[in-house]
Amino acid sequence: MASISPHKDGWRAQVYVRGERDSQVFRTQREAKAWAAAKEIELRKRQDTAPADLHTVGDMLKRYGEEVSPQKRGSRAELLRIQAFTRDFPHLTALPLSQIKTPHLGEWRDARMKGFTTADGRRVPAVAGASVLRDINWLRNAFLTAKKEWHWMEHNPFDGFKSPDDAPPRSRRVHPGEVKRICRALNYRAGVAPQTKSQEVALAFLVGLRTAMRAGEILSLGKGTLDLQRRVATVDHKMQYLTGRPREVPLTKHAIRLLRPVAERANCFTIDSASLDALFRKTRARLLIEDLHFHDSRAEALTRLSRRVDVMTLAKISGHKNLRILQETYYRESAADIAKRLG
Repeated sequence: MASISPHKDGWRAQVYVRGERDSQVFRTQREAKAWAAAKEIELRKRQDTAPADLHTVGDMLKRYGEEVSPQKRGSRAELLRIQAFTRDFPHLTALPLSQIKTPHLGEWRDARMKGFTTADGRRVPAVAGASVLRDINWLRNAFLTAKKEWHWMEHNPFDGFKSPDDAPPRSRRVHPGEVKRICRALNYRAGVAPQTKSQEVALAFLVGLRTAMRAGEILSLGKGTLDLQRRVATVDHKMQYLTGRPREVPLTKHAIRLLRPVAERANCFTIDSASLDALFRKTRARLLIEDLHFHDSRAEALTRLSRRVDVMTLAKISGHKNLRILQETYYRESAADIAKRLG
């Protein structure tokens, strides 16, 4: 229904169709009537159109990036991936949700893994299957949110989709000799609060080996998150947007000794994740230590702790809901090591 009324030096046209309202001011009454008639037709047509025909993949990604991604701990990385998808695959972004099908996603997957040239002539190199899997995780969730929560579509284009094979789990152990060399190279002094970024890297690596915490969790430690009396650290984690609560990590006596010199600081560490990773890699390269990642400290800690606690307790320490991931990815004791313990 449309109404035209005087407004200052012009005319205001208002249109109301089945709960949706729009209005605009025009100089003449004729312009206001013409706009109102056209807008009423447009609103009726929109309301008679299925949401999947009305909204595009780009609309879905925009809303997902504004409403869902910011709730996640890794929101910045996910938003960058959404931007990359929108920039590199404009033909998919422009598709109405009703038209996006499994073959489209298959073409996207293959292009990512083989490399491709964009419409504006840029060459995008191939990426590993693990990187594509990370994109699949958020993109699948975006389509499920559009289907189940927003009711923007009725089908799921990921039905029948084949994900790329992930790389085999790492089996790299962290050897005590390597730890000593790294700490020495970073000028770390036991029992003394770090004074340099390099010393903070060493302390963070040692804490990871004793707590099985991720790098980001370690760097978030501070006076407000450490309870040395209870021997518990309370840390935010990447799935907190789903659980709604932080993770409590039990601390060994050795971890307490490591953290005590910095426990009264508001922030135990001043270094950020990017600098920590860069310094660790640089030190590893200088020492000619091959294929060692900072994150291997988490797996090494869980492998050592598995000898002392049952699997459910180990999962509580690590924060894993899926015991298969704990077993296949983070438990790295070899058959030879187990044989030695069997005697």
